Amino acid sequence: MDILTEALSSMRTGQPASVRTEGRAPWGLRLPPVVGAGFHVVLYGTCWLVPLEEGNAPIALSPGDVVFLRDGRGHILADQPGTPAVYDRASQFRPSLPIGTLSIGGEGPRTSLLCGNYHLDQARPHPLVRQLPAIVHLQTRHGRHPELSAAVQLLGAELENPRIGSTGIVPALIDSLLLYILRAWFEEQPPATAAGWAAALGDSAVAPALTAIHQAPSTAWTVESLAARAGLSRAAFARRFTSLVGEPPMAYLTRWRMTTAARLLRESEAPLTTVAAKTGYGSEYAFAKAFKREFGLAPGGYRRESRAA
Repeated sequence: MDILTEALSSMRTGQPASVRTEGRAPWGLRLPPVVGAGFHVVLYGTCWLVPLEEGNAPIALSPGDVVFLRDGRGHILADQPGTPAVYDRASQFRPSLPIGTLSIGGEGPRTSLLCGNYHLDQARPHPLVRQLPAIVHLQTRHGRHPELSAAVQLLGAELENPRIGSTGIVPALIDSLLLYILRAWFEEQPPATAAGWAAALGDSAVAPALTAIHQAPSTAWTVESLAARAGLSRAAFARRFTSLVGEPPMAYLTRWRMTTAARLLRESEAPLTTVAAKTGYGSEYAFAKAFKREFGLAPGGYRRESRAA
């Protein structure tokens, strides 16, 4: 069971949206907040990312750099931190291109970026994503993160010279980029200082318990049965799990059951009795009561609302 993939899939509500951005100095682009998570890939040239929150320093970006904004917060991209910024109102989407295009600035040195956002449900973010830094900055030069670097290079090649198949290849690469980004970030955390989910995914006791919950949310798990899989006493396991995951084992089990149920309601036509059985509830009534407590909507209403969105 790939917990990272499962956690992200549980939050995905649509395909990523992307814009190829070409800036020539002097240029500045103010990007408003987006629903989900934002990302930038520097394909050519250099620029700065300027957070809008006070106390956050501008971040210098170079070719191959990747930035992931966990909650899609607003920010500025510019050739220099002090360059005046305009709002992104000029993105152009053409059926012949796999992504939109935007050109901005003057006649100076060129910077080429891929900018966009992943549609992630921020109303109920998975704690794995919630524990990430607000801004993840990864560098792929000098042999760092070779798989992420390869994905960036492939994207750059397809965007620089679109050919037959590019319309299908580019969205697939952008979709995969999210997993590469998060994998690289988790792998960057030194084992001695890793905490939270960065440590939980590699922990010899907590990781097997998480895998068991994700593989079989319908199983009548207890703290004792999960502790047995972890090879720890009930109390020691509960403390370790809560410390790393951020909530007790049974709370996380309920969270994952409800997350699984919501996904089944959004993406399938399974009757409520089937959804209840797949998420560990003995009756449709017990499931509907638990679901409404978590989401504020009955399962049928949630399904209708999610389909209408």
